[in-house]
Amino acid sequence: MAHQSLTFKGVENADQINRITTALMMLDGVDSAEVGRHGAEVEGRVRRDALIKAVEALKLPIQVK
Repeated sequence: MAHQSLTFKGVENADQINRITTALMMLDGVDSAEVGRHGAEVEGRVRRDALIKAVEALKLPIQVK
C-alpha cells in the first residue's frame, strides 16, 4: 500500500477537516485518510496530484502542498 502526505495552510475548523476527509475518501484507490488542521496522511493506490485536485475542488480558502 502506498503512502502520501499532504500539507495544509489555512484549515481552521472541524467542518473543513470533515469535508477534506470525505473528498479524499471518495477517491478511487484511497484506503484510509487521516486529516488534521496541518495536513493529511493517505494510504492507498492513488496519485498525489489526484489528492491535491480533490481538495482544491472544495474551493476552501486553504493552500495544499
